[in-house]
Amino acid sequence: MNAAPADQIRLLDVQNLDVRLTQLAHRRKNLPELAELQTLEADLTQQRDLLVAAQTEESDTSREQTKAEQDVDQVRQRAARDQKRLDSGAVTSPKDLESLQRELASLAKRQGDLEDVVLEVMERREAAQERVRELTERVEAIQAKVDDATARRDAAHAEIDAEVATVNKERELTVADIPEALVTLYDRIRAKQGGIGAARLYQRRCEGCRLELDITELNDVRRAAADAVVRCENCSRILVRTPDSGL
Repeated sequence: MNAAPADQIRLLDVQNLDVRLTQLAHRRKNLPELAELQTLEADLTQQRDLLVAAQTEESDTSREQTKAEQDVDQVRQRAARDQKRLDSGAVTSPKDLESLQRELASLAKRQGDLEDVVLEVMERREAAQERVRELTERVEAIQAKVDDATARRDAAHAEIDAEVATVNKERELTVADIPEALVTLYDRIRAKQGGIGAARLYQRRCEGCRLELDITELNDVRRAAADAVVRCENCSRILVRTPDSGL
């Protein structure tokens, strides 16, 4: 393939732009905010799970407390009825009086036991409520950090995307002045060679593979016409000759 020396040199400009695009893509993919968000979101998920568990415990103990209080109230009401019967004098039989007094004593003990249960449940419920408050504050704090990191990530993305658009536009303008066949060859090589399709020959060294050309290769390049598109024997990239090539 042949191409004017000026077009081959323009190819280096395209290569520099492509390298910049690769750098921008790498930067976008490896923003520190992305790693920060990954850590924060994992922490947020964990804390939310703990919050749900605490809320569930608080709800369960609330129902348990209501049930225990209802049990106490039922025993209290029954004791009140029995005490009213006892105080009314309606029960005159010694046997019935003794039975009623035993029942009142039993109800008093039962009420005391149930009130202990209520207190124990209330303590657990208060502990669960405090846990809910703590976890809610923790979740809100982490969420604020997530929101901040997200905003910083989005701002960085916007900045990078704007620069990518500028570089792509510059690439389009540069490529427009280069023969299509040469650009096609360059793109094909670049896809196979890690993003580098053309390299400058500088001081007898290919800047693509960083290897110095041996004497046979150098003589071949020296003999090649100025408009000949030469390739590196080592990496197959297009070798662009300049006054600094050392030929």
